[in-house]
Amino acid sequence: MVDNVDTSQARAIVTVLGSDQPGIVAAVSGTLAGHDINILDISQTILKEIFTMTMLVDVSASDVEFKQVQEQLDQLAETLGVQITMQREEVFNFMYRL
Repeated sequence: MVDNVDTSQARAIVTVLGSDQPGIVAAVSGTLAGHDINILDISQTILKEIFTMTMLVDVSASDVEFKQVQEQLDQLAETLGVQITMQREEVFNFMYRL
C-alpha cells in the first residue's frame, strides 16, 4: 500500500446492498483486484430480489490510498444503482460492538 499500514489497518469490510442484477460481484471484485486488494472472505445472498454482499478484504498490498478505493467504489455504486461501503475493520468492529 502507498501509505504505511499496520496490521490493524490491513483489512476492511466491504458491503453492498441493492436490487439484484447481473455483474455486481464481478464489478466489485474487479475494482478491488485492480488495486491488488485480496478478498479473504465473502458472503452474498438475495432476499426477494434484494442483493446483499459482505466481504472481508486485505488492503495491505493496495497500490493506491484507502480513500481512493472508497471513491472508486462510490462511483461504481452510482453506476450500478446500489449502495457500497468500505470501512477499515477496526472502525466496523467499533461501530457494531455489543
